[in-house]
Amino acid sequence: MRRTTTGEHVVVETNAGAVRGFWRTGSAAFLGIPFAEPPYGDLRFLAPVHVRSWTGVRDALRYGPTPQRKALAEITTIPEPSISGEDILNLNVFTPRPQAATGSEAPLPVLVYVHGGGYVAGSPASPWYDGAAFNRDGVVTVTVSYRLGFDGFGWLPDAPANRGILDWLLALEWVRSNISQFGGDPARVTIAGQSAGGGAVMTLLAMPRARGLFRAAASISGVPSDIPLERAKQTTVRLAERLGVAPDRSSFVRVSEGDLLAAQRTGSEPLEKPTADDLIAVMRAMDGSLPLGPVVDGDVHPSSVEEAMRGGSGRDVPLLVGSTRQEFGGLAQANRHLFEDHHVEVLLEQVGLSPEAARRFAAALQDHHPAEVVGQYMTDVMFRRRIVDWLDLRGEAAAPTWAYDFAWPSAVSGVAEHCLDVPFIFDLLGDPDVTRVAGPEPPQVLADQIHAAFAGFVRDQDPGWPPYRQSKSIMVFDSDSATVNGGYESARALRS
Repeated sequence: MRRTTTGEHVVVETNAGAVRGFWRTGSAAFLGIPFAEPPYGDLRFLAPVHVRSWTGVRDALRYGPTPQRKALAEITTIPEPSISGEDILNLNVFTPRPQAATGSEAPLPVLVYVHGGGYVAGSPASPWYDGAAFNRDGVVTVTVSYRLGFDGFGWLPDAPANRGILDWLLALEWVRSNISQFGGDPARVTIAGQSAGGGAVMTLLAMPRARGLFRAAASISGVPSDIPLERAKQTTVRLAERLGVAPDRSSFVRVSEGDLLAAQRTGSEPLEKPTADDLIAVMRAMDGSLPLGPVVDGDVHPSSVEEAMRGGSGRDVPLLVGSTRQEFGGLAQANRHLFEDHHVEVLLEQVGLSPEAARRFAAALQDHHPAEVVGQYMTDVMFRRRIVDWLDLRGEAAAPTWAYDFAWPSAVSGVAEHCLDVPFIFDLLGDPDVTRVAGPEPPQVLADQIHAAFAGFVRDQDPGWPPYRQSKSIMVFDSDSATVNGGYESARALRS
């Protein structure tokens, strides 16, 4: 198989045909490489199909079309470009220049990254997922796309379920078959992702069909979703009623992308000026899942992540897990005035906690403002409580498990909020959007620390602190990073 360079371009042969990438400082980028046929027309709502071979050299110089047609908001924390076109099942490869150019060195470890966005949005074309810093540290980086929303995860009686998961699997198979041509080692693949992407990691970790496609996993603020099959069927019925069609594939294929997206978002518009009662109602409804996402279908996704882990799934795979300290704390903090007169324990009982659980949670957050307690409850229910469960479910005999807590507060929001850790992990604090989110001059030393931890985990399965089961230690990333014993106290207080 050939690997040649021509001026600023580099050509690599894949099993479907040659692709032309380009050199940057220290590495090469190959953007928008298709791994499956466009999932439209006769292929809509079906399992992904391997991309057909092509002749000649295919340009991989620009990001490909994205499954996301419209971001969740006009301005999102992570910049998430939407790119039109039908060839949406594509991936991007960032590879260190010497390895890609000469092929004379030993193959490098590989990071495969799955973006977040609640399984309904997000973009693999985000500049925050550029693999340049990982390339600098000897890691080939791949970012993948997958079908979103109902196209990816909606249940239909006459179509395969969990099409988004099938997209992840096919992308990983592409990596196994092709990454050596980009200097990567297919036997040293680590999967990682943030938010819904972190949930994807945990779902893949728990799935029998994903075994052998990766050797390690890192879940960043992971939300697996794990929607029960009956709830998924009910969602389809409600959506079909809004659209005025029958709840089956033959009807849904005639619905345009725009109409389907609009119907999915009906009733989920953000609160512009929430009241305390609005936020309490949101808290009461929270159960740690999302409206659309991986469905426990008994086949592709046989059981929930927790059930699978309880049965030993993924126990042989090294795992790195963590979250930001106040994932959803910003919403409550921005509406701090609404909770000035609330008694914390009464507030927690209003959202459904038992008096004993309310007492434990309030004690873990003693001397905190009620708005901070509200934000921490939202954070712990959606993210941190399940991390504590995963640490325990891994068991004494599991492969090493490491946990971290990203506690550095943004100078803009005042909290360590959802997505804030991503530019630190990818070590790209120079991106202009980072200032918008983190404030001026975010600490480079912190980016050096957390990026080195992730690079070390991908290379050597060693992020730099003791595994949790051996030490009960959790790394706290902050202005003065250090390990602590236990950690995640408020999340632990929510457990029965």
